[in-house]
Amino acid sequence: MSGATVGAPEQAAVSRGARKTILLVLQVLVALAAIIVVIGAATTEGFFSVHNLQAILASVGFVGIVAVGMTVIMISGSFVSLSLGTQAAVTAIFFVWALKFGVAQAIVMTVVVGTLLGAIQGYAIGGFGANPIVLTIAAVAVLEGLVVVFSSGGTQTPPDDSYTFLNSTIIGLPVTFFVMIFVVACGEFIMRRTRFGKSTYMVGDNRDAAYSAGFPMAAIGAGVFGLAGAAAAVAGIMLGAYNQGASLLLTGSLTYDAIAATLVGGTLVAGGKGSVWKTLVGAIVIATITDLLLLRGYSEGVQIMVKGLLVITVVIVVHLRSQGTRA
Repeated sequence: MSGATVGAPEQAAVSRGARKTILLVLQVLVALAAIIVVIGAATTEGFFSVHNLQAILASVGFVGIVAVGMTVIMISGSFVSLSLGTQAAVTAIFFVWALKFGVAQAIVMTVVVGTLLGAIQGYAIGGFGANPIVLTIAAVAVLEGLVVVFSSGGTQTPPDDSYTFLNSTIIGLPVTFFVMIFVVACGEFIMRRTRFGKSTYMVGDNRDAAYSAGFPMAAIGAGVFGLAGAAAAVAGIMLGAYNQGASLLLTGSLTYDAIAATLVGGTLVAGGKGSVWKTLVGAIVIATITDLLLLRGYSEGVQIMVKGLLVITVVIVVHLRSQGTRA
């Protein structure tokens, strides 16, 4: 024979070698990015001021709370929800409106509404196999339409100041930060210590096998999205209090930032692997980079581009690591 052929073992070896090389390069890029962020923070005027650090922690709080719900959804193998940011804005509007019944009642009502909004979507996805991307996009349209009808598209203002304790600080840190820590702890406990959480990991790891084993897919889907809806509602409550009012403009880039925080935290987009605590780290990274770019005067477009590049790099690193452990 005139030419040599590469057999399957040799091809596998080449593939593993190339994967390791790419992984090493990407890890070096992530390390360099971290160094750049540290240097940028040290050389940016006002970054280490008390006011700015409080602003970062408040931002981490909003993104982190929504990202807890996004993490649970992604672990379940439902990819992502594109409606959580809108749900946060909608529940913020509802919370501000419901304050006329009392702040405690408004909080409970808002969390219940957020849970129901999420559970309905999750039931359709888990029980009927609806595409999560298409369905959550449709949910955004429905929710925004309902809000426009309900509030004429304007800003909802609080009837009194009974909610202001939610916008205060404790030992110099915003209440939103402590609420986020509580939500993260609850999310981690549910996912790691309860039967529901363990079932969610199993469904995300192999949906077909879980279905064949008789897992209640509709109930799990409703539970996963219900938890995410509750988290979005908590974020909505804190957003309404922080902004002393609410409108659909509160949505901003919240959905995208929550997805970015979840991915940077190492959760697999295909499902079955992830950690709520690691998502908290991702939220801190995203909030810090956003704040640093903002202080340096970069436009929102540049901010989105930088976060996008970071997400792409981290996703590839996580994917290559996952493939390497299976090889």
